[in-house]
Amino acid sequence: MDAGLVVAVVLALAFALTNGFHDASNAIATLVATKAARPSQAIVLAAVFNMLGPLLVGSAVANTIAKIVDVPASETVAVVGSGLLAATAWNVVTWWRGLPSSSGHALVGGLVGAALVEGGVDAVNWGGFDGWHPVGVLGTLVALAVSPVIGGVAAFAALRGLQRLLRRATTRMRTPVNAGQWAGSAALAFSHGSNDAQKAVGVIAAVLLASGETDSLSAPLWATAGSAAALTLGTALGGWRIVRTIGQRIYRIRPLDGLSSQTSSSAVILGASLLGAPISTTHVVASSVVGIGVGRHRWRHVRWVIVKEMGIAWVTTIPATAILAAVALALWRWIA
Repeated sequence: MDAGLVVAVVLALAFALTNGFHDASNAIATLVATKAARPSQAIVLAAVFNMLGPLLVGSAVANTIAKIVDVPASETVAVVGSGLLAATAWNVVTWWRGLPSSSGHALVGGLVGAALVEGGVDAVNWGGFDGWHPVGVLGTLVALAVSPVIGGVAAFAALRGLQRLLRRATTRMRTPVNAGQWAGSAALAFSHGSNDAQKAVGVIAAVLLASGETDSLSAPLWATAGSAAALTLGTALGGWRIVRTIGQRIYRIRPLDGLSSQTSSSAVILGASLLGAPISTTHVVASSVVGIGVGRHRWRHVRWVIVKEMGIAWVTTIPATAILAAVALALWRWIA
């Protein structure tokens, strides 16, 4: 591997690490916030199922991400590397502020910004949909935009269903509800790994193909395992800022709320992974917590100031990372 390719691969793993700061922590946020598990137990749970997700579900999301930019092979490493640098920097800034920002938005914005500077609008695969399968930038953006709405509605419906089912339950139900939270967090970590780890895998596959290291967009096993491991490490090192925001600052959730959020979010994310739709675990889980607050008829208990801050971060992510990537590409070429 040449130096540029090595740097791009390292940046892809760094992006997965910072993605773990944000998104992998969401898988355990409600489990820890409701005290159904200790933080150390939750991290082990997330580690196992984050690794299993990308290994078992397939590479549909990776293929979608790998085809977002359409630049000459000689420019692919620089464009993708610059996009990754921008996305990683944005992830660190929003994590430091405790804002659940979307790593998926950051990556799309970074790739598009660098590609536009390199080759103009023709260097971006704008795409749309091939049946249910999202293609290119537009298909990805639609999936990113729709998934939080679905997550919020699904959590609302799940909470109402569980409330109806357990309306005559006694305090003895707390134990099986907590056990259900463990299962829900495991499912959420699995679905997160199947979607978010594949984003890093997709860009690694793209740069390996452009550099002649592989002859297809099928990424080697080490890329999948390395991306999943970086996600899990990110949770252990820095995920607690986002855990506090998701589990406490938006709406103070209870065990049944946590179970509702976990089951609905994991279903939405896993479904998106099977369709090849790169979505944001952060958006889905955060929206599900808002849906829980609405389902409890406690609008005033939802901290709308925090929701507003999150919304601003979501809206500004793509243009901000596009600008950062344009600057990063100029820097990359200057250093190279």
